[in-house]
Amino acid sequence: MTLLILGLILWVLAHSFKRLLPRQRAAMGNGGKGVIALAIIASLVLMIIGYRSAEWIFVWSPPAFFTHINNLAMLLALWIYGSSAAKGAKAWPAYQIRHPQLVAVAFWAVAHLLVNGDLASIILFGALLVWAGAEIMLINKAEPNWTPPPHAGRKTYIRLVVITAVVFVVVAAIHYALGVSPFPS
Repeated sequence: MTLLILGLILWVLAHSFKRLLPRQRAAMGNGGKGVIALAIIASLVLMIIGYRSAEWIFVWSPPAFFTHINNLAMLLALWIYGSSAAKGAKAWPAYQIRHPQLVAVAFWAVAHLLVNGDLASIILFGALLVWAGAEIMLINKAEPNWTPPPHAGRKTYIRLVVITAVVFVVVAAIHYALGVSPFPS
């Protein structure tokens, strides 16, 4: 559990460094991007190893139907994340909400909190949910003005449907490879 918590702390610090200490980050110049990227990769490694090796401590037993809600929320999270990926014009909801990627992380975290009743899961997904909300507030405070992007056309939506479906299948396959079924049995 220690590695999981250290990974979460490093994740939050790496992502928040620019907002919390803007002068220090600016002093690092472009080289700072590499340092931050390495810190984020290290945080992911620590979180994955820490989560996979954490002792399973029962907290609650989610109802079986939450798996369906989780899968719908994951599809939505992937769609929301992908909606911001196109250059220029954005798909829904990225043309309506300022932080679609952070909102997608929040959906992902809530979806996983619904179906995991152990302490390590609650710590991991709960912390990332809180981080996403705090990051949205930090960005909005630092940069209060936002101009919504233009709406994307039909081709962007078709690409987004295909990409969302493919990523969902890949994520499900990864879960199966790790010995976790993302679907009801």
